[in-house]
Amino acid sequence: MTRPLRVLIGCEQSGVVRDAFNDLGHDAWSCDLLAAETPSNRHIVGDVRDVMYWDQWDILAVMHPPCTRLCNSGVRWLSVPPPGRTLPEMWAELDEGAELFSDVWNVEHIPHVAVENPVMHKHAKERIHNYQPPAQTFQPWQFATDPASADNVKKRTCLWLRDLPALTPTGTLDGTTARADVHNASPGPDRWKERSRFFPGVAAAMADQWARYATAALPQPKQLELF
Repeated sequence: MTRPLRVLIGCEQSGVVRDAFNDLGHDAWSCDLLAAETPSNRHIVGDVRDVMYWDQWDILAVMHPPCTRLCNSGVRWLSVPPPGRTLPEMWAELDEGAELFSDVWNVEHIPHVAVENPVMHKHAKERIHNYQPPAQTFQPWQFATDPASADNVKKRTCLWLRDLPALTPTGTLDGTTARADVHNASPGPDRWKERSRFFPGVAAAMADQWARYATAALPQPKQLELF
């Protein structure tokens, strides 16, 4: 039998992706600068860049890195800052976001790495070390089987993958009933949290497909020779 995988889910408060791996019997932990939304003994409060060196993780999946300054939808703030902010602050936050992305993308001792982010603008791409185009772009509704489910929404999502396969959609819907919940999220202090909340159907596909791939790549125990 193969051993459970050691999985670190970075920048996750909700535990949705972490729990999907744990439900399959793996040893998964979430990590974020903020406490978990629901109390859990498998959530670490801290910087994922520190935690990723604590152990020999098999998979690092950074699912919700701060993307406000990296994503194409927010590039306008690099020219005209929002009220109460300055252009130097906007560009400094861009540098910080690109540095985080670079650090987790280029970590060397973890064999399988995934980083999720919306579509990036050119200034972000220029600042990311070893940048390459995303391996996959998908919509959450592609992993939905119930029109009323949390997955049946529109949100173009990109995955940067290192030695992990692109996800195969598991849904049965065609997108015609997909909601625009993310785009229409109400203004307020928690809008960023609701817009970055991950999707259970996608998380289940990650846990199933990526864990099977990473498990197959584990060193196989030597067979005893009988004389």
